[in-house]
Amino acid sequence: MKLIFKPGDKKFYTVEVTKQDVAAFNNEVVHEVCSTFALAREIEWSTRLFVLEMKEESEEGIGTRLEINHKGPAFVGETLTIEATVESINGNELLCSYRARVDDRMVAEGVTGQKVLPKDKIKAVFDRASGA
Repeated sequence: MKLIFKPGDKKFYTVEVTKQDVAAFNNEVVHEVCSTFALAREIEWSTRLFVLEMKEESEEGIGTRLEINHKGPAFVGETLTIEATVESINGNELLCSYRARVDDRMVAEGVTGQKVLPKDKIKAVFDRASGA
């Protein structure tokens, strides 16, 4: 793992909220806003941008934590900007905070965690868990 980032380093990621991102269960729309699960996907990607630069060819990142504190909605057609900030790197674990906004409106904030591990170690963990 390349230790190329330090606390305070930032990445910005933008994505447009689409109809596929709304809160819906069993084909019934609950709210015409970005759902928690779609927001989680975009948050994870925004902080994975650090891991993509940190990991070696033989390594991969794996999520360890995701906290979402909702502050307001993001409507279909709006552009969501996620500011991810390195909080700490302890061994092979990267902790980031993030703020998701539409313009000046806060949508969510929270924390993510990821570990960078050898791919074969991740495979072994998955194999044990699946009984393979």
